[in-house]
Amino acid sequence: MINERIKMLREQHGLSQAELAKKLNIARTSVIAWENQTSVPTIKHVVAIAKLFHITTDYLLEVEQNPTLSISDLNENELSILYKLLDYFKSRD
Repeated sequence: MINERIKMLREQHGLSQAELAKKLNIARTSVIAWENQTSVPTIKHVVAIAKLFHITTDYLLEVEQNPTLSISDLNENELSILYKLLDYFKSRD
């Protein structure tokens, strides 16, 4: 469920509910409600969460099970770092 994905992503990134709310420019109570399944994020917020955590909306909405990293909003330096990390992990196999 989306509530579990939001909580998992928030915790993986070391964010409190208040910190996530601040990054999304919403009230902390909205994040609490999403995680407690008393409400769901709007499409606008689903997109914002996906961009924030560099994932697809499909993953967040559980259309797909494997997380996919979105790199479209990374700059050249960030892409270079990411590619170097990928090369490092591939070389360990």
